[in-house]
Amino acid sequence: MTSTRLRSFGSKTAGPGQPVYICGEIGINHNGDLENAFKLIDVAAEAGCDAVKFQKRTPEICTPRDQWDIERDTPWGRMTYIDYRHRVEFGEDDYRKIDEHCKKRGIDWFASPWDTEAVAFLEKFDVPAHKVASASLTDDELLVALRKTGRTVILSTGMSTPKQIRHAVEVLGSDNILLCHATSTYPAKAEELNLRVINTLEKEYPNVPIGYSGHETGLQTTLAAVALGATFVERHITLDRAMWGSDQAASVEPQGLTRLVRDIRTISESLGDGVKKVYESEIGPMKKLRRVSGVIADAEIAAAAGEPVTA
Repeated sequence: MTSTRLRSFGSKTAGPGQPVYICGEIGINHNGDLENAFKLIDVAAEAGCDAVKFQKRTPEICTPRDQWDIERDTPWGRMTYIDYRHRVEFGEDDYRKIDEHCKKRGIDWFASPWDTEAVAFLEKFDVPAHKVASASLTDDELLVALRKTGRTVILSTGMSTPKQIRHAVEVLGSDNILLCHATSTYPAKAEELNLRVINTLEKEYPNVPIGYSGHETGLQTTLAAVALGATFVERHITLDRAMWGSDQAASVEPQGLTRLVRDIRTISESLGDGVKKVYESEIGPMKKLRRVSGVIADAEIAAAAGEPVTA
């Protein structure tokens, strides 16, 4: 392991040999309600997540002009799409309150900016990182703006070809990035998760830590991603999957998040360093159970305990 594979997240570090950095993706599952956001932050903090993440858009930039006036049904009645986009966005005062609440709960927060104005907005806060959504991987203008911040940039690779990923890495530079394998379907089918891409990315980008951004239902496959070496894990979280919103069905509810974080921590701890050794706790059973000659047994026990071996 080299230091070039470690990435800074404020006071924490992500990468090989470090505890898995776990992020609860709130996104827009708050439905524009600050109280919902606070509840989701609380859920993530109580589960033991390292951070929560939001999405930040400038609606007039991110919404195609021909869609502005299209009406749609929402929980707040029928409204134009541009009005809806504004309805689910938080402003600076809201994020000041989010920042304060996260500090109170001892959890970091950052966001996926979808345009350069959103990058400038987020830079008003001391966020530990920025996230590039899979949909933004080919937006060179956004990538350049993010690189200029000097912060860690998490790059999701869903719905992207190897050539597109390589180009994005070249634009961002590899020094401050963390790549996330992802499948951009909500929810994603197990047969389309292709978790071994985690190892493919490790080989392709040996100096870049690799993570996983999951959009599946259930927890097992995210745990498998950790076992395969993911150093960063992101899952959408929700108060209730029945809530209104396109991301809710692929999100983890509070009890599931608690189990997920617990099991990630256990798996991460159990992976070890790959060096075969005899643990001190095994010496007692070795003395009791191993059937070898006394001289060999004594030598094995001494070696296992780190003591000098005498003939």
